[in-house]
Amino acid sequence: MKLLYYSPASYGGIADYAHEQANALVDLGVDVILLTTPKYQTGRGEKYQVIPILQEIALTQPLPHKVLKAVYSTTVILNNFTQLGNFIEENNFQYVVLGSYVEYFAPLWSGRLKRLVKKGVVFAAIVHDPVRDFVVGPHWWHRWSIACGYSFLSQAFVHDSINLDTVRPMPQLQTTVIPHGIYHFPDANKSRQQMRVSLDLPLDAKVMLAFGHIRDNKNLDLVIQAMVNFPDLYLVVAGKEQSSAQRPVAFYHELAKTLGVAQRCRWKIGFIADTEIGNFFAATDITILTYSSIFHSASGVLNTAINYRQPCLASSGESSLRSVIQKYDLGIWVEPDDVDAIVEGIKKILENPPNPQWERYFQENSWYLNANIVWNSFKVNA
Repeated sequence: MKLLYYSPASYGGIADYAHEQANALVDLGVDVILLTTPKYQTGRGEKYQVIPILQEIALTQPLPHKVLKAVYSTTVILNNFTQLGNFIEENNFQYVVLGSYVEYFAPLWSGRLKRLVKKGVVFAAIVHDPVRDFVVGPHWWHRWSIACGYSFLSQAFVHDSINLDTVRPMPQLQTTVIPHGIYHFPDANKSRQQMRVSLDLPLDAKVMLAFGHIRDNKNLDLVIQAMVNFPDLYLVVAGKEQSSAQRPVAFYHELAKTLGVAQRCRWKIGFIADTEIGNFFAATDITILTYSSIFHSASGVLNTAINYRQPCLASSGESSLRSVIQKYDLGIWVEPDDVDAIVEGIKKILENPPNPQWERYFQENSWYLNANIVWNSFKVNA
């Protein structure tokens, strides 16, 4: 069977997920073609074919006006779904996976995919963010868009048991839970001591790591506030700024300075190459995943930390993140959006560290199991 995997994400957790899942599907005997952008990172052992014809939605230079940004985003999304429809028809694909469910402007592009369903095309989507609470445009448009985004799908794959809000009944849609596998990044190529020296960190200090995109809902400001209570605790922030809509790194710099903890913070802002990721985990002790209550997803950073067997301090709303941390004792869980809870969580993880069930997690959350469920769902529709 051949399968078309649509993934306009060039980098980050969604792109890493697509890579791992596509490789696992190939291992099961599926001929996978990944439709993506020219900036998609290759050369990391992909067993699937990459077709880089989609347009990158992230801007290299910010546009000066919100209207221009909206026009640009709309144009890119519509163009990419046009490319998807054309590629399906030109190459006679019957099975298609969307690497991430999306509803943005769906009333404008979903109609063609619904017509392809009538011709026998089967669509599935990985629903990384099951709670669609980011509103684009009027509320009625947002709700209509969510419904249209689900209207052509036969399968919605989620990482935790949830009743999806599809706005209106979707009798054709089946929701299936799949495990989130581990991100297999290279081992550290620097020793803990070498990396700590390069970051100007004391060799015997406890060090927290905030890794990945810098977003407001990760509550980095609360972590910095909590550091006031721990005069020997350090923080490394490694990753890119998410977008101009989020607080800039300068905000956190200033906050750390105001609170008197700036000398214990290290900032590596920008894209972190795969070969460097392991070094940051080698140099640190605790992964910070203090998401806000509006976070209801799995966490790619968690599945990176697990690869390096590093425990975490975490919070979020009801989510796969919360479920797996508590099930496998992967770290200390605290209530979201509460600096006092973070302080208590740090005390607990320093004084009474968890005993993570790493091997059990690896066995029960493999990419093989993930891909096998996806593959079997398509065979049912064969």
